[in-house]
Amino acid sequence: MNLVVYTKLGCPWCRAVVDFLNEKKVLFEEREVRGNKEWLDEMVAKSGQEKAPTVDLDGEILADTDVEAVERFLKEKGVLQ
Repeated sequence: MNLVVYTKLGCPWCRAVVDFLNEKKVLFEEREVRGNKEWLDEMVAKSGQEKAPTVDLDGEILADTDVEAVERFLKEKGVLQ
C-alpha cells in the first residue's frame, strides 16, 4: 500500500487528516504543496484540482476531502477496520 496525502500549510482540514492518520497508525507520506511546485503540479495532474487535502492510495484519488471521507475511503479499501 502506498498512501500519499497532499497538504497545504495552515489548512485545518489537512492537519485534521494528518492527525487522524497518525492516531490510527496508518503509514503515509505527507507532501506539502505550497512549498513545493513539483508536488503541487503532481497533485493537480492526479486530481484535476488544486485543493487540499488530497489523498492518493495506490493511484485512487480522493480530492479536496476531510477526515470523515478519508475514514470511509480507507475502510472501503480495507486499510482501516
